[in-house]
Amino acid sequence: MFKNTHAFFSFSVDDMHKAKEFYGHTLGLEVDDTKRGLELQIAGGGRVFVYPKANHTPATFTILNFPVDDIEEAVAELTKLGVHFEIYKDGDLKTDEKGIARGHGMKIAWFKDPAGNFLSVIEQ
Repeated sequence: MFKNTHAFFSFSVDDMHKAKEFYGHTLGLEVDDTKRGLELQIAGGGRVFVYPKANHTPATFTILNFPVDDIEEAVAELTKLGVHFEIYKDGDLKTDEKGIARGHGMKIAWFKDPAGNFLSVIEQ
C-alpha cells in the first residue's frame, strides 16, 4: 500500500522564527517556508515538516539523527555555533565532557533545538 509513497516526518515547535534560524543557519539545512510551517530538505530527498503549535511539548526522544563521518569534528563545529550538547553521567550511555557517548558500535551526541526537541549527530 505505501511502497511507493514518499513518507515524511513532522514535529512541532513553539517559535517558527527560532526554528528557521536554527535549522537553516545553525545546522545549514535548506529550509522552505510554507503556509503551514517549514519544510526541511534532507540529503537523499528526504523531507521533514516543522509546524507551529501553541501548546508545544518537546519530544522526550530523538526526533532526528544526523549521520556524520567524524563526530569529534561535528561536535566541535556545532559547539562553535552555540549548540549545547547534553551530558549524561547516569544510565547505559554515558557521555564524555563534550557530550559524546561511545559504545554499542557507535558514537552519538545529543542536543536540542530551540523548542527543546532532541536531535543527535551519530558516527557508526
